[in-house]
Amino acid sequence: QVQLVESGGGLVQPGDSLRLSCAASGRTTRDYHMGWFRQAPGKEREFVGGISWSPGSTRYADAVKGRFIISSDHTMNSMDLRMNSLKPEDTATYYCAYRYSLQTIVAATTAQYPYWGQGTQVTVAS
Repeated sequence: QVQLVESGGGLVQPGDSLRLSCAASGRTTRDYHMGWFRQAPGKEREFVGGISWSPGSTRYADAVKGRFIISSDHTMNSMDLRMNSLKPEDTATYYCAYRYSLQTIVAATTAQYPYWGQGTQVTVAS
């Protein structure tokens, strides 16, 4: 089992930056994917981006590519999402997810991730 806790959400204005963090505990390993997903009211949960520890590859959704940056520390237990140039359409609850995997390409669907955090709200409004 893996437990995930997100932090860092809040209310920001369009164009601002915000950093979310995800802390993992429990049975973490070196062979994993950690992903960020988001869900806006009335919409399905969608992939934002993710990272694999080995070999350290990242993957981003087109909607955030060039604006969001994912990083992970060397303890294999945390992941950050740096969000720049935020837009009102980025407003959503952001979830951290975890899966065990040896694959290089980061998984991008909710069904592929068995472990989820409770989510943190991000609101972008002027």
